[in-house]
Amino acid sequence: MPTIVITGGTGMIGKRLTELLIEKGYDVIILSRQSSVIGHQSCITYANWDIANQTIDKDAIAKADYIIHLAGAGVADKRWSEKRKQEIVNSRTQSSALIVKALTEIPNQVKAVISSSAIGWYGADTDTSRKNGFTEDAKADTEFLGETCRLWEESIEPVTQSGKRLVKLRTGIVLSNTGGALAEFRKPLKVGIAAILGNGQQVISWIHVDDLCRMYIQAVEKEEMNGAYNAVAGHPVTNKYLTLALAKQMRGNFYIPIYIPSWVLKIVLGEMSIEVLKSATVNCRKMQATDFNFQYPTIEKALAVLSK
Repeated sequence: MPTIVITGGTGMIGKRLTELLIEKGYDVIILSRQSSVIGHQSCITYANWDIANQTIDKDAIAKADYIIHLAGAGVADKRWSEKRKQEIVNSRTQSSALIVKALTEIPNQVKAVISSSAIGWYGADTDTSRKNGFTEDAKADTEFLGETCRLWEESIEPVTQSGKRLVKLRTGIVLSNTGGALAEFRKPLKVGIAAILGNGQQVISWIHVDDLCRMYIQAVEKEEMNGAYNAVAGHPVTNKYLTLALAKQMRGNFYIPIYIPSWVLKIVLGEMSIEVLKSATVNCRKMQATDFNFQYPTIEKALAVLSK
C-alpha cells in the first residue's frame, strides 16, 4: 500500500485520520518536531521537521506517495492578540513553504498533496448564501480568517508547479469526542445550562470528524479530485438548534436555555467573537458530486454516535 506523510498528525483530526488510514492498510509517516521522543508503532513512523528552520526529513519525503497537510496553530486556542494572529498565519504559510521547498529539492514520487483549509475563507452570510450556500468559487473574505485562508491556500499552491495534484479541503466546524468545538458546547451543559450564543440564529456549517477523515482518504484515492472542496455536511444548523439538540441528548429535559449576549462574548473573546457570532451557510454539492457518501449527514446522526 502507498505511504502517506501527514503534517499535524498528532492533532485531533490527524490522530483519527491516522487510525482510518492504518485500517485501510496504508503506511503512515507523521512529521513532528519531537519524533525521537515519540517512538514508532506498527505501520506508523515519525520523522523530524522544523518549520522555523525550514528543515525536513529527506527520507520521509522520498518514501511518500501522498502528503496530507494538516499543520497549523489552533485558531480558537488563544485570544487573538496581534502576536497570536501572526502565529496563526505563519504556522500555515511557513509549513506550506517547507513542503513546497521539499518537493522541489528532494527527489520524490509524491502524486498529490491534500491540504487543509477552512470555511473561514467565506465571510458572513449574504441573501444568496443563505439560500444556496457559499460555493468554492466565492472570493476570500477580507477579514482576518478570510485573509488567513487565502494566504494559506496560496502558500501551498506552488506544489502544482512540481506536477503534483493539489486538493484543498475547506473545513467546517469539526465535531469530535476528542476535542474541538463540541467539548466547548458541552461544558455549560454539565451544569445544566444550554448556552445559546448571541441570538442563536447564526448558521454553523459542521462536519463529523469521521466524514472529514474519509474525505481526506477519498481525495488521496480519487485522481479526478482537484482544487478546493467545502468539507461540510449537507445540513447546516443554527447555533440554537445545535445547542438544544445537544442539551436534549445530554440532559433530557433537565436544562435551562440561556442566551449569552453578544456584548458579553465580545468582552470575553475579543475579536474572535466575530467568528463565533458569524453566520456562514456553506454548500457541499461539489463534494457530493464526487460520489462522497456522508455517514453522518444530519446533526442528529452525528450527535447520536458522538454520545456513545
